[in-house]
Amino acid sequence: MSIASEFKEFAMKGNVVDLAVGVIVGAAFGKIVSSLVGNVVMPVLGKLIGGFNFSDLAFSLGIDPAGKPVAVTYGVFLQSIFDFGIIALVLFMAIRGINRLKKPPPAVPPPPPPPTREEQLLTEIRDLLAKR
Repeated sequence: MSIASEFKEFAMKGNVVDLAVGVIVGAAFGKIVSSLVGNVVMPVLGKLIGGFNFSDLAFSLGIDPAGKPVAVTYGVFLQSIFDFGIIALVLFMAIRGINRLKKPPPAVPPPPPPPTREEQLLTEIRDLLAKR
């Protein structure tokens, strides 16, 4: 089997195609959620806490030899953590909804099996003894 035919067989497997679609949709979904967080949630949150911008949070370490200020911008890190939390929450809600749609309706339990021959005989013996 040639490398080209092996690659074609590999690429046409359902899992590879599904994975590729998932990565592309996930990247697009990530942009949507990042826009939601950056353009909708964070301005409202900033307004609620007095016009504060998380990405401005930083502390200075001094100046490098070229004369540029060196700072640790931990606000951008906090913003990334917040983005991740929102993305995780949205994905959880989406998967939860999908799982509810896929969940089969509760099955009616099957009727109990009839008693075995031994159980029937023991029941008859019990009933006879109870009559005495």
